[in-house]
Amino acid sequence: MDVEIAKRYGKIAGLLAYAVFVGVSFWRGYGPGEDMGRSLAYFTTQMAEILPPAFILIGLFEVWVKKQTVERHFGKRAGLRGHIGGILLASTTVGGLYVAFPVAYSLYRKGADLGVIFTYIGASAICRVPMTIFEASFVGLKFSVIRLSVSIPLVIFSSMALGSFLRNRNYRVENGG
Repeated sequence: MDVEIAKRYGKIAGLLAYAVFVGVSFWRGYGPGEDMGRSLAYFTTQMAEILPPAFILIGLFEVWVKKQTVERHFGKRAGLRGHIGGILLASTTVGGLYVAFPVAYSLYRKGADLGVIFTYIGASAICRVPMTIFEASFVGLKFSVIRLSVSIPLVIFSSMALGSFLRNRNYRVENGG
């Protein structure tokens, strides 16, 4: 049997086993299985609300923003300015990493440096404006400022190092489709 076919059937079997488990859990009143089913429904609904508008905006970005503009602001020659621009772009990204990865791939296709892309992805996980405001309201502004002042330089440093490492090895992101 071909390995790809075996993988496909394994994934289908896993999904069917999950569906049967959740279905039997609701039928028999098994709490953990019911919670898993509710969590799946909740996260699926969240993704269905966020992803379509995000993909429309990413499509518009692909069409409207010129490659030269991305290369100038986020490319290899942008340096630290590109990383700061990546942080500013990430801080306004809505939808977390669901949206950050497609945007990062779009930036890459338009000529952004790998280090800047890693900064964008890292910053989209730690310094989105709504998340920071929510955090400051619960644990305090001082904590949020300290967390950002420590984590942002670490993200930039590690992104620069990883981008340089991969660039020296001629790494290229391949189209997974």
